[in-house]
Amino acid sequence: MELFADFFRELYDNTGWNFVFLYEQYEYDRMLEGIWTSFKLIAACLIFSLVVGFIGAWAQGAKSKIVRYVIAGYIQFFRNTPPFVQILFFYFVLGNLVPTYDAGGYQVGYIDSFGWAVISLGFFAGAFNTEIFRSGIEAVPESTREAAEALGYTRLMAYIHVIFPLAFRVCLPALNNNLVNLLKTTTLAYGIAVPEMMYTANQIWSDNVNVPEMMIVLFFFYVGLVAVLVYGMHKWEKNMKIPGYG
Repeated sequence: MELFADFFRELYDNTGWNFVFLYEQYEYDRMLEGIWTSFKLIAACLIFSLVVGFIGAWAQGAKSKIVRYVIAGYIQFFRNTPPFVQILFFYFVLGNLVPTYDAGGYQVGYIDSFGWAVISLGFFAGAFNTEIFRSGIEAVPESTREAAEALGYTRLMAYIHVIFPLAFRVCLPALNNNLVNLLKTTTLAYGIAVPEMMYTANQIWSDNVNVPEMMIVLFFFYVGLVAVLVYGMHKWEKNMKIPGYG
């Protein structure tokens, strides 16, 4: 490890390329924390958006007009406003409405910036997931729905056990694109000081004036994450494919 650090220290001395986090322990620890926070943020946003999409797609077919109108309004709101504006709205507007606690002389909300980023981005991507799942549900033949009802399934049970598993396979390609987009959009959490990779890189280049080097690191970090996600989703799509259902 020391030899590795010496190489990048000499690289900086000889060429000016300053990958400081590879030879200074403080910056190294800060970078690792940023990477770990990014992983947690991405995983939480992906899972939350899938749950929102699952519930939203089911609610779109509710008998109640009020429920259908609420879901339609939610979709229009999150699809037609910039995600960065949504993050700022959740953090600065809704964040002032949640209860706070005393953190040693100052008040802190029970939902921190990380939580608001997950909620905001999860609802943002969930609006698209709702429409993606809806398109998959509409692709399931009506005869399949009727067969589920004939077997005694309720609407909810038919949705969970019969309709959605088939619809999910149909909409995996579109879902793949939306989840990739969500992964990249998590960098907007930088705007509310979530200490993920973008925020951490900004701190490092502000302290060490090595913007080009940190931008290179950010570029390859997100290219690698997207490549892993796309590979995993394509593998999953191939394994779940059923003849006649996409």
